[in-house]
Amino acid sequence: MNNGSYRLPEPSNETILNYAPGSPERAEIRAKLKELAALKLDIPLVIGGKEVRTRDMGENRAPHDHSKLLGRYHKAGKKEALEAIKAAMKARKEWTAMPFADRAAIFLRAAELLAGPYRQVLNAATMLCQSKTVYQAEIDSACELIDFWRCNLKFAEQIYAMQPFSPKGEWNRCEYRPLEGYVFAITPFNFTAIAGNLCTAPAMMGNTVVWKPARNTMFTAHFIMKILREAGLPDGVINMVTGPAEVGETLLDHPDFAGCHFTGSTPVFHWMWGKVGRNIGKYKTYPRLVGETGGKDFVFAHASADVDAVATALTRGAFEYQGQKCSAASRAYIPESMWKTLKVKLGEHLSRIKMGDVEDFSNFMGAVIDKSAYESITPYIDQAKPKNGAKILYGGKYSSEKGWFIEPTIIRATQPDTKTMVEEIFGPVLTVYVYPDKKFLETLRLCDRTSQYALTGSIMSTDRKAAALAEKELEYAAGNFYINDKPTGAVVGQQPFGGGRASGTNDKAGSCLNMIRWTSMRSIKENLLPPKDFRYPFMGEDAAETANNGKRSRVAAAA
Repeated sequence: MNNGSYRLPEPSNETILNYAPGSPERAEIRAKLKELAALKLDIPLVIGGKEVRTRDMGENRAPHDHSKLLGRYHKAGKKEALEAIKAAMKARKEWTAMPFADRAAIFLRAAELLAGPYRQVLNAATMLCQSKTVYQAEIDSACELIDFWRCNLKFAEQIYAMQPFSPKGEWNRCEYRPLEGYVFAITPFNFTAIAGNLCTAPAMMGNTVVWKPARNTMFTAHFIMKILREAGLPDGVINMVTGPAEVGETLLDHPDFAGCHFTGSTPVFHWMWGKVGRNIGKYKTYPRLVGETGGKDFVFAHASADVDAVATALTRGAFEYQGQKCSAASRAYIPESMWKTLKVKLGEHLSRIKMGDVEDFSNFMGAVIDKSAYESITPYIDQAKPKNGAKILYGGKYSSEKGWFIEPTIIRATQPDTKTMVEEIFGPVLTVYVYPDKKFLETLRLCDRTSQYALTGSIMSTDRKAAALAEKELEYAAGNFYINDKPTGAVVGQQPFGGGRASGTNDKAGSCLNMIRWTSMRSIKENLLPPKDFRYPFMGEDAAETANNGKRSRVAAAA
């Protein structure tokens, strides 16, 4: 029996370990990398708490070493998708009825498991499966996911505490119900934290979920599921399936579909939105569509900016994790007065960047995720020629002999609407446009209208007036805007993440705005002393009205 008003532990962002030579975490991750690389996992679907094996198999291999088989995963089809829906709907009644304190305890335990015994398991899985360096894995698969699991619960607590005013004689209250149906979570390859957040955020609010991880990260998803089950998540609350397009179509076609939590490409989200629109008459409720999609993220330098700070923001922003962050710097606007010096500094940076196997901690970059990504990125490099208004300044080489490796590449565009300034590339390719210093305002407006996306961007300036002008002119150009920083690295609870335009619904992961999307409010009014007479006071008569009414009655009777 719940006779207390419980308070969750106050969350704080997880401390990032540095993996310096001689540190205990460095030894731990090396041992775990060796252990996981030898597993050759058989990865099942998880439906209603049961492991399901279809024998229709796919492979996960290390992107930086094709020869390194990590595991084989079982693919779902329409049958398994329908079974997952059935399991989610079966689990819904008990999960929805479970007190929030009990639901929260599961995810608090999951966070502690990840911060402790599973930290290097998930980090090693992310390094091997997604070709992340140890630092990029640590800030993602450990710290950010721990932050999501702790902070999202606090956001939920804040939402439940939002209650209306009650005047004398009434008690007004709001109930934040889960959605009426199941939530479909679709997660990308690039962030383990996104994978773990998109399926658990709706579950924290009492929803049951069908989770479709990216096929090329099933190795990592397997361990997320393992953590959640060990934390005590009931069977059927989150069901893990992956497979071909028919899986997604089946999940979007069902009458009990109530919402989608999505991170992926803009074209896929467009297709999903259209399909939901065409299906709208068959659903029991209007579905909630929450999506974070593409980006063409920018760094805009003012002439007053510190050139070393600009060079660092561009190098880290564009090339960390091979430019495969939704927020990665992909286009830069540089003033003429800075360009000559900046160009040299960027060349110095890139000359020192090492690329290779992420188990070699001296490497700054690994490989892009798979063949499909490799083949979509490299044509952008090939077409960067003077006849197309572009020229490769640094990098430009690539090889698929051992892994999917693409050099960090910097292109100079002579035209601001060159293809690589406009289109999302999602790889280690940065395009620079050099503008006349006196055309700062004009170029800000050019930046705003160049791309359909509006996810992240930054202004580099020591002139506060210039920074303020950029903040104003680029108001809708980025959902996450940075001043004197790279446009990547949003932290849960510090910089809620999401963008507008073709970059998504801007429902801000890492804030209560995202969490409230997985609820359907019910307002309850209780009258503590209900009236017993239908008549209102205005219907009563005063003395003058009574006399007049009597006089009118006598006149009427005489007539």
